[in-house]
Amino acid sequence: MAELKTVARPYAKAAFEVAKEQGQIAQWADMLGILAAVTTEPKLHQALENPAFSAEEKANALADVCAEVATEQGKAFLLALAENKRLALLPAISELFVLFKLNYEKAVNVEFTTAFDLSAEQTQALADSLSKKLDRTVNLTSETDVSLIGGVVIRTGDLIIDGSVRGKLAKLSEAINS
Repeated sequence: MAELKTVARPYAKAAFEVAKEQGQIAQWADMLGILAAVTTEPKLHQALENPAFSAEEKANALADVCAEVATEQGKAFLLALAENKRLALLPAISELFVLFKLNYEKAVNVEFTTAFDLSAEQTQALADSLSKKLDRTVNLTSETDVSLIGGVVIRTGDLIIDGSVRGKLAKLSEAINS
């Protein structure tokens, strides 16, 4: 997976730079997200992998499927990907583009899982605390998992903060067993 991201990074960076110059970062993020989702559809993925179709035919087919969101620059980007046999990278490119977008906006997506539902005040306090710690605007996504017993697990990118009772019990069990 890391190799795909390594290959996809220059394409995502180039797309981001074009989108930033045009002031269309959100539109490009939407377009790449839709293109990434479409390319994972099995029949279309099979057609995109078929060597009988030219790069231009593959790019045009994708642009036609996503005609509502594909801009002229987006179509040119698809053609460049197709010519370099990189259409399969669209999901990774989209994911990296979103990371570039969040970094540019000084924002971060944070997922937090709790053992029980939090009140709006608790959620806001958590968001404010994380915003200060990460020095970024925090976009929260919450989930409830009763198996945590208590506490919270916070995930953002590579950072995981496990403040759950289940996590603490697992650490205690590991310490006892070693």
